Amino acid sequence: MYQYNDFDRAFLASRNDQFRDQVQRRIDGSLTEDEFRPLRLMNGLYLQLHAYMLRVAIPYGTLNSAKMRQLGMIAERWDRGYGHFTTRQNIQYNWPKLSEVPDILDALAEVGMHAIQTSGNTIRNVTADHFAGAAADEIADPRPVAELIRQWSTDHPEFQFLPRKFKIGVTGSPNDRAVVKSHDIGLRMIRNDAGEPGFEVLVGGGLGRTPMIAKVVRAFLPRADLLPYLEAIVGVYNLLGRRDNKYKARVKITVHENGIDKIRAMVEEEFLKRKPLFSGVDQEVLGDIEAQFAPPAFKSAPIDAFDAAYAADPVFRDWCDTNLAEHKAPGYAIASISLKKHGATPGDASAEQMRVMADLAEQFGHDELRISHEQNVVLPHIHKSDLPAVHAALKSADLATANIGLISDIIACPGMDYCSLATARAIPVAQEIAERFKALKLEHDIGPLKLKISGCINACGHHHVGHIGILGLDRAGVENYQITLGGNHTEDAVIGERMGPGFAYDEVTDAIERIIRTYLAERSSPAETFLDTYRRIGTAPFKAALYDKETVDA
Repeated sequence: MYQYNDFDRAFLASRNDQFRDQVQRRIDGSLTEDEFRPLRLMNGLYLQLHAYMLRVAIPYGTLNSAKMRQLGMIAERWDRGYGHFTTRQNIQYNWPKLSEVPDILDALAEVGMHAIQTSGNTIRNVTADHFAGAAADEIADPRPVAELIRQWSTDHPEFQFLPRKFKIGVTGSPNDRAVVKSHDIGLRMIRNDAGEPGFEVLVGGGLGRTPMIAKVVRAFLPRADLLPYLEAIVGVYNLLGRRDNKYKARVKITVHENGIDKIRAMVEEEFLKRKPLFSGVDQEVLGDIEAQFAPPAFKSAPIDAFDAAYAADPVFRDWCDTNLAEHKAPGYAIASISLKKHGATPGDASAEQMRVMADLAEQFGHDELRISHEQNVVLPHIHKSDLPAVHAALKSADLATANIGLISDIIACPGMDYCSLATARAIPVAQEIAERFKALKLEHDIGPLKLKISGCINACGHHHVGHIGILGLDRAGVENYQITLGGNHTEDAVIGERMGPGFAYDEVTDAIERIIRTYLAERSSPAETFLDTYRRIGTAPFKAALYDKETVDA
């Protein structure tokens, strides 16, 4: 894991001192809210429905126990005892007092964290595969590259006032768990015919009011050319991107209006100009970063205790079957901790739960944790012999819900409960759906299913790429929920298809149940997933279930 050096610490201290002065001037009236707004956004501070909200960066979703404990301490001391993990691998505090935000930033700096560029029209927090460094299918750990991008993009003088916000995602695996095709720039680590590692570079992805899947701008980019090529892309966008209409300012619109061929030609031309400016120092920096991401010293030990617990305890066995993923090291597993207990707010964790997860990482997990874009926490390196103890500790902290990848593992934005942009509630909808399917005892029979909910057109809940997507809108002052089916966020990314008219708030859960019962009736076998069934039979049976209620009920 990257450790801050003297330069990093001095940079953060200077930025925090600067913002402390800006906050004081806002409090004493020297700055109006309009004057303060761009300054606070540069430091991750939003003004939401009820209070300020501070968004803290967790670059590429990586934490250690010290960072997680500090996040818990901040939640307890300066917020209301919890934090909310987001689809951008960040954490949000929903109730900080403005006067105390500088103290929070200083506390973050103590453990090498900050809130810089988690908002504003600049390059946002770089995200990555939450199984990075552990996944059995990985070509290489993408986090050193993500850290290089973070350092390059932080306070980059050319890119602090882009036409709109800009997001970069990186995956080191052919199986995309980082949603790279929904990013402004997506990087997929691949090998060329000579076996050399590099990147497939995608540009122009994004969700929101105009969802688009990113297009390939360079089929293979050598690793050494990464930063000048990224700089060329963002530089071209900075010149071409529209500033007359914020709804058409994202790079996806720039690519759509100009065409990928023109964008590619301009980027390649700009790349040739910028490449000589990178004298190899970036590769030296990358080498230093890579040394800090060396794999931990994996232990070799028998797994008899795991096998015995797995055979004897059906609750433990259910959790293992649902929440574990294959690890690259023999005897190890990747353990996902669900923050989606049925009826709870998706993505929320209490200060005490953060401390428990920190303790488990320190004691059993080589002091590493990850935040997933699916709003869960991951212990990436757990030896199977330690899993019974890990599971027992999670149970005591109310963190052992066995639902990763199932229908109740719902991605949901804060919606109208917190967000000033939201037009409908998202959290209560997610809670009701999760509780309904727990009561029906159908989750495991349904199998893998990605259900995602957004409370407005900005699509922070990624509803467009959900197998089932729900979008909450305001229709003449009444909440109305549109349903899409067939979306996918992986390497085969596709935007879901809207089914038809929306549903009232109190109709949504019933509508989702009708969709699921149609799937269970139509699937060719229990092994056929919801997405595969949808692709095979098309929309008609699902539309009939949604809108011809009398026929379905009969």
